[in-house]
Amino acid sequence: MRFAAAVSDLELADYQRAVRLVLRHPLITATWPDEKALPRVRRFAAELRGDLAEAFGYRLELHGATARLVRTVDALDPDRPATSRTGKTFDRRRYAYLSLCLAVLGRAGVQITLSELADAVAGDANRIGGLGLDPDHGADRRAFVDAVAWLEERGVLRLADGSSASWASDPGAGEALYDIARDAVLALFRPPRVLQHIESVSALLDRTVSSSGNAERRAAAQAARRAVVERPVVYYADVAAEIGNHLRGQALPADLARLTGLRLERRAEGVLLVDTAGWSAERFPGTGSVAQAAILLAVEMAERVLDPDGRRARRMPAPDPEEHRIQLVRDADAGLPAATMIMPDDDGPREAPETEEHRLPLITDSFLREATTEILRRYGSAFGAAWHSDPDRLRTEAVALLARFGAVIMVPGGVLVRPLVGRYRSTVAQVKQRTLF
Repeated sequence: MRFAAAVSDLELADYQRAVRLVLRHPLITATWPDEKALPRVRRFAAELRGDLAEAFGYRLELHGATARLVRTVDALDPDRPATSRTGKTFDRRRYAYLSLCLAVLGRAGVQITLSELADAVAGDANRIGGLGLDPDHGADRRAFVDAVAWLEERGVLRLADGSSASWASDPGAGEALYDIARDAVLALFRPPRVLQHIESVSALLDRTVSSSGNAERRAAAQAARRAVVERPVVYYADVAAEIGNHLRGQALPADLARLTGLRLERRAEGVLLVDTAGWSAERFPGTGSVAQAAILLAVEMAERVLDPDGRRARRMPAPDPEEHRIQLVRDADAGLPAATMIMPDDDGPREAPETEEHRLPLITDSFLREATTEILRRYGSAFGAAWHSDPDRLRTEAVALLARFGAVIMVPGGVLVRPLVGRYRSTVAQVKQRTLF
């Protein structure tokens, strides 16, 4: 056994639960994600440090009432944004306010009022062109409150007195006093390089690996394990050959089963870690109208692609992942100050492979619209009145969910169907019925 070697069989299930916990929640405080999380991690701190470093190249740090998993990131991922308590995805303004809040808290003492925090953030934000913060302006105040609530939810700020709700409604009507968890503030933002020296976000991904054969094989094995626990599905076509070799090897399933307690499912096109423990932040298939529509659309797409009696679906080459990576880097670098922004060097997008193996079936937007309409007709009372009045929004959100899980690739005019969709062919859907009106 390479991992959990010092963990007894009686404790193995608890240890695997702790591994899943820190993989899902890289920041753990006295109250986040719950009051039992930190003791679970501390119980196996030594084993976790060693196994997470060896298996994934991660570093687990414990300071005070905070545990922080410093992950090694292989690629930019736009599908895991910060969200507010109401589920609103953070935009650039909210990310900027969150960063400025951390900067202010890093300079503060042990307590701070909400109005003091807002004034300090506003002073910094108003010196940044195109940002600014006016607490009396509704949009600015809501974005700032979302950033503060994100910190409060994770125990970085703990309410000591007053109420933040009244201030959020009217800054002059109330006040809130917060205790600052300084160890959490220091642990939360730990860039691997000094940001002032970074010319592009891609520099945060650069790592130096020894040129020895053993070091390269170890790095490839770690990258393979990271890919499996961080992505819903890993296709061999999307990774380098040396990583694909480890994904196909016999050691990977045993290693991940020992560490996480989860089973690796391997198919001809790739692998996925079957979430039987509910550790993923988002699961597919899942609950809710969008998730139900997504699985029903997946069934329709699978039947369309694989129907031997139907018209053959047109096939297209999948977009080049390198082109997607370059665009993500450009989008992120657009936030750098114009005077210092240097675009990353590249030779332009590579030609997408044209072999039949890499060509994927195209499902058109018109088919998806018709399929969504039919789903709403067939399962009418299972979807609320709002979805019936706006089927395009249901289709758009369902397709976006499928794309996040690697089931489809969105392209102009439709989607390209990836092999994961075939897993749901001939699925018999059971949709919970509800009152329509």
